[in-house]
Amino acid sequence: MSLHITGDPEADGLLDRDPLALLIGMLLDQQVTMESAFAGPAKIAERAGTLDPGVLADMKSDEFVELFRITPAVHRFPGSMAGRVQAVCAAIRDEWDSRAENIWTAGDPDGREILKRLKALPGFGEQKARIFLALLGKQRGLEAAGWREAAGAYGEDGADMSVADIVDEPSLQRVRQNKKAMKAAAKAAKQK
Repeated sequence: MSLHITGDPEADGLLDRDPLALLIGMLLDQQVTMESAFAGPAKIAERAGTLDPGVLADMKSDEFVELFRITPAVHRFPGSMAGRVQAVCAAIRDEWDSRAENIWTAGDPDGREILKRLKALPGFGEQKARIFLALLGKQRGLEAAGWREAAGAYGEDGADMSVADIVDEPSLQRVRQNKKAMKAAAKAAKQK
């Protein structure tokens, strides 16, 4: 199944082909639109000339931040997000033999183990790790035992809660509506 997240066939194609691109897109998915976040890896690859985790991790941090600032920017917070991308790339290089997919394939892990591995990455908290696990299961063919349970509500069929559920324009709109409703409910709960 091909991904349809960014609205740009080339950027989506990179997400399909490169597990590190998909992981970086998920990392960037905060305080920007999903489309912008997941288009970020294509911008990085074009500007850096590679998505090799070792090369990206070893770039001078000020040069990497400048790469993020070029218009159109990779992210609205270039300094902090460039640092997080470099930290994730260093972890992939150092702990996963420079292959992002080893996080969910090495040693035939179950869903709980994959979730634990994702949460150990810089910038991946509980929610981001669960969403990414659901994305792997729903759209990348992950068959690890217990992935749905480990992903929680994000792993449910028809959840329409996250990027894991976006397969076309109508599903994108459903996810947007649900996110908006969840934010409104959270805001209302805080005001009580």
